[in-house]
Formats: sequence, C-alpha cells, structure tokens
Amino acid sequence: MYILSPSLLGADFKILGSQIKETEKAGAEYLHIDVMDGIFVPSISFGMPLIKSIRPASRQFFDVHLMIVNPERYIGDFVKSGADGITFHLEASENPKEVIDKIHAEGVQAGISIKPATPVEEVYPYLPFVQMVLVMSVEPGFGGQAFIPESLDKIRQLREYIDANDLSVRIEVDGGIDKENVRKVIEAGADIFVAGSAVFKEPGITENVSCFMQAFKEYTF
Repeated sequence: MYILSPSLLGADFKILGSQIKETEKAGAEYLHIDVMDGIFVPSISFGMPLIKSIRPASRQFFDVHLMIVNPERYIGDFVKSGADGITFHLEASENPKEVIDKIHAEGVQAGISIKPATPVEEVYPYLPFVQMVLVMSVEPGFGGQAFIPESLDKIRQLREYIDANDLSVRIEVDGGIDKENVRKVIEAGADIFVAGSAVFKEPGITENVSCFMQAFKEYTF
C-alpha cells in the first residue's frame, strides 16, 4: 500500500487548518511535519507548539521529521505534542540506536533518514530496529527543490536489501516528488511519498492528491 504524506512546508499558513482537512478528505493518510533547528540545516521551521495546535484538526498520522542536532533531547516533547512517528537523521546523532530506543520507549514509530551524500550502506545496521527509512531526494532544509535523479538508485538498493533480508521497514522519499516523477519513485521501490508544493499548489489540493492516488492505484495489485 502506497501512502502520500503532504509536507506542511508547502502549505498556506493563513488557512492551514482547512488545508490539512482537505488533504485528509482527499485521501492523504499521513501529514509530514519538518522540524528544522538552523544548525543541522540552515533553515528554522516548526516546533512543538505548532504540532500541538494542529493535532485536533486531523486524524492523519503525524509523520514528524526531525532535522535537528541531538534529536534525543526532544523525543518526549514531540510525542506529547501529537507525533505518531518520529524520524531523525543518521548524521545528527552519535548513537542512532539509542535514539531509536528512546522513540520506541515513547510508544511511537521510529524512522531514520539519510542525506543525499550519505552512502545507503551506512543505514543498514539500523534497519531491523525501525519502521521506516527516509531517503532525502533533495538537500534537507528547503522546500521546492528539484528531485535528485541519483536518489532512484539509492531507493532501489534499499528495496533490494530490505527484501533480501526480509525486513518489515518501509521506504519513505522526501524532496521534489511531483505528479510527473512519482511513478519512477514507485517503480524504484518506495512506499511513502512526501510532497509539498505538488500537493498544495494550483490547481488545488483535492485534484493534486487525486493524481497521486491514481498513480498509486496503477501500481497496487
């Protein structure tokens, strides 16, 4: 089953609540929430207060992506704010297994992410312990970037490794995914698709989500 996770980075914050409800009604099961600290990545984005404020507006799975240093500091706070799953960066922690354990101790799903320059093999030791691995298909920190084509090879390599080792971990891809390239990302082996501007831009959320749903349907047997 393929899942769309609209990224709040692409939303219009003047009407955020109504836009979130529209993504859910149109069929998006997840909501992707990028947390940036201005250190691990250049930008600063959302924190716990925003997540807490929008939690009553949605029944979607809150897919919280921490792009921050020392992510273990705030795991409990994000869970209390409403996170259903927390993904952190391999490159941001000195002991990724401890972070994974801390996420699980809070009762939510754990994910681990790698930047475009990080070899995919570096994440292999942690795959038995997480529910999701997130492949960044752009440099983390800014919305609206173009998809890095070489990311498809990483996705294929991960899919081959996961299947060969009979692991129950899903592959999420974040960055530059749109209605034109989503089928290539599906064919490479991804399960969860993060899209910001491709969901929230014109012609409209409902129509855009429907295009993704149609693509997913074509590959669902």
